[in-house]
Amino acid sequence: MTNQSRETAEQAALTAKRKGEHIRICLQEDVEGEGITAGFERYRFEHCALPELQFETISLAASFLGKKLSAPLLVSSMTGGTEEASAINVRLAEAAEARGWAIGLGSMRAAIESEDLADSFRVRHVAPTAPVIANLGAVQLALGYGVDQCRRAVELAEADALVLHLNGMQELFQPEGDTDFSGLLERIREVCHRLEMPVGVKEVGWGIDGRTARKLYDAGVSFIDIAGAGGTSWSQVEKFRTTDPMRRAAAEAFADWGIPTADSISDVRRHLPYEAVVIGSGGLKNGVEAAKAIALGANIVGFGRTLLPYAARAGDSGLLHRQFEQIEFELRASMFGIGAASIQELAATERLQEKNGAAR
Repeated sequence: MTNQSRETAEQAALTAKRKGEHIRICLQEDVEGEGITAGFERYRFEHCALPELQFETISLAASFLGKKLSAPLLVSSMTGGTEEASAINVRLAEAAEARGWAIGLGSMRAAIESEDLADSFRVRHVAPTAPVIANLGAVQLALGYGVDQCRRAVELAEADALVLHLNGMQELFQPEGDTDFSGLLERIREVCHRLEMPVGVKEVGWGIDGRTARKLYDAGVSFIDIAGAGGTSWSQVEKFRTTDPMRRAAAEAFADWGIPTADSISDVRRHLPYEAVVIGSGGLKNGVEAAKAIALGANIVGFGRTLLPYAARAGDSGLLHRQFEQIEFELRASMFGIGAASIQELAATERLQEKNGAAR
């Protein structure tokens, strides 16, 4: 084995180890932001006592990446790179296929570094029709990755699109983090214009503001996943991994960092044209919050760590499928309660109000 191949193998092993630690921490530790929420509790729907609808005819139909969805819902990018992650991704993909959702995969850097780990991101065999999104860290574009690596990630996952994730604050607190985010916008622009499939950008839990979203849209990004604050805080996750007492203490100071999901969706939608695709994710717990996210301006709504506990349980996929079904029921029930017969009518509703009485 050459020195270069040995270094690559060692790096891949470290990446896989980190992914395993992330799964354990997210399942066992309190990693939600503190002193901040996703913001949906500040909104409520004005009830419609006479919806003039038959509940069974309410349509959740949507489309994403040129494919039809039974509901405008997405399994947010979470994991990959280990045997446990592979099992989790397969269970999530099976449920997404059965329920007509889209699915995002975790960061595929591990698979690029070592194709021995690529199987943990392969879900097409259980999700032949679902929209699948491959995933790489945008910061890797500043560290030598280019269009070829992006294309390879899509090929390995047999994906319909690539998302580049922005995780600057996570990298800052990560013991082995990469923090050179300089010049990334132009590198993202190059990937968008040279890659043959759609390229999106997502945050990982601190939200995207409208001005940044507009820069990304103008650079050629096909969709933007705002991944707002109020759910998993990755500075909190990395706090449990670091051995540096200074960074561990500093992570506490950032426990309430970020743009709440509801605020991020609204701000991004105000800055983008109607046809731009916005994914609302970050701390969503149920289908009522999904309905609020769509009414605020999201086209697709993502669920992440809410799904992880059942996805991590071997031997009983029924609980995970029922969780998907419950989210859909809550979304449809919200629409019934305001008299919206379709996702398009939900998006256009004037019945979502801030609790101080102001309409959205």
